[in-house]
Amino acid sequence: MRPLRLLAAMFKHETNTFSPVPTPIERFFGYRPAMLVGDAAIAAHRGTGSALAGFIELAQAEGAELQVAVAGDANPSGPVEDDAYEQIVAPILAAVRQGGWDGILLDLHGAMVTRSHEDGEGELLRRIRAIDASTPIGVALDMHANIYDDIVRHATVIAGYHTYPHIDVHAAGLRAATVLVRAIRGEVKPVMRWANRPMLPHVMRQGTHAEPNRSLQAACLDNETSGRALACSVFVGFPHADIREAGLSVVVCTDGTPEKAESMRDALLEQAWAAREAFVYRSDPLADSVARAKTLGVARDKAIAGAPAGPRPGPIVMLDHCDNVASGGTMDTTAVLAEVLRQGLQDVVFYAIHDPQSVREAVAAGVGAEVTLSVGGKSAMPSIGAPATPLTITGRVRRITDGSYRLRGPMGAGGLASNGPTVVIETGGVEVVLMSLYQEPFDLECFHSVGIDPMRKRFVVIKSRVHWRAGLGHLASEVVECASPGVTTSDYSLLKFERVRRPVFPLDPI
Repeated sequence: MRPLRLLAAMFKHETNTFSPVPTPIERFFGYRPAMLVGDAAIAAHRGTGSALAGFIELAQAEGAELQVAVAGDANPSGPVEDDAYEQIVAPILAAVRQGGWDGILLDLHGAMVTRSHEDGEGELLRRIRAIDASTPIGVALDMHANIYDDIVRHATVIAGYHTYPHIDVHAAGLRAATVLVRAIRGEVKPVMRWANRPMLPHVMRQGTHAEPNRSLQAACLDNETSGRALACSVFVGFPHADIREAGLSVVVCTDGTPEKAESMRDALLEQAWAAREAFVYRSDPLADSVARAKTLGVARDKAIAGAPAGPRPGPIVMLDHCDNVASGGTMDTTAVLAEVLRQGLQDVVFYAIHDPQSVREAVAAGVGAEVTLSVGGKSAMPSIGAPATPLTITGRVRRITDGSYRLRGPMGAGGLASNGPTVVIETGGVEVVLMSLYQEPFDLECFHSVGIDPMRKRFVVIKSRVHWRAGLGHLASEVVECASPGVTTSDYSLLKFERVRRPVFPLDPI
């Protein structure tokens, strides 16, 4: 019997339609000179935490022939440029046209919006089916997918992540590939059912470290491990996308039993709807949050002084969560940094501000030089009526690096990350990290790569929402959430929704 022939592709983007950050094709390939395809794509992802790595692992175990048409993955930002979309879709469709595939595996996000398409993934699947109407397709999707009917209708099986932070991405890819291969061999007959509820859960309440999402994802896992479902996914959705189907949905895949898929789907939707108030996040004024962190820092110091022989408590982690690049933030807002400096917090690392211009100026000055920089505030945010607000700081250039490091995990373990040229500026009691590319801090190596041990800091300020808990959560003695202007705000009153279906909770009292 000949080996299975499998076609795979990765094309991932979570689109924040309120973000001013552009999404050209270069963003999908780490600003490499060319797209990542074929054997180079396999080499880049084998052994990593990606869903594509799950496809590769399954293909190897099955002795299957695997071809990767393209592997592109961009940090969240504004709508994908049409030419970028077409250039990345082209090699996928060209490979489908070659024919002779036993199965197709797609590592997608599920919340891609282009200039022309609200449902970027559904459009891709529609085009694939226009060429090949019958080859089974397995899809791995992010938990923040905004599901449209075309995504489900044109796929054979869909498997979503069950954790946020996303530490089971590889497992979702392996699950999608396993079900697909079983379907190809006739061992199972996948059927899928899906539906959504009119609700936009706040991202700050979507983490699986806490309720209400923890129980929802546990129920999905139970349905899968018990054998009741081949794949069972609650997609909490990505609310910073002003598109019709943004929000929470459920997709269940069973072995030839649509009525069981519908029953599990409806039970999960009812559970989510009943918990809709718990998915609402409310923030405190920024000055109050920073003051509370300062008070907690004093208490931490007293605890250390009172028990000098005991374990040292971790830092106070402060979240600049309204400017999270992994949700489409500009990563250059300065309100939280300004308030930290105003209130005089000491022994602080602020990670990080995206500002290539300031990085170049610091590099030109050199390590040890004193510099005055106008940091951040390079990106106006017209969608929320917020101007660009740079902050002038004076300090010493402490360190210059190339910004490259390999992720330790558990999220994205083994993957190569790059912040581009990166500098550390020491200004008073605050070390400010400035970087040239966009990268959310969720891994210890992001600090170690710039020579900072976060465990030895009193305060660690990071531009993150939930992902930081993957590699840094164990550090925090306390967590303080700091709200500020930004396009990843949880204050929906600042966002102008025009396309999302209405009524929808919590925009409407339902």
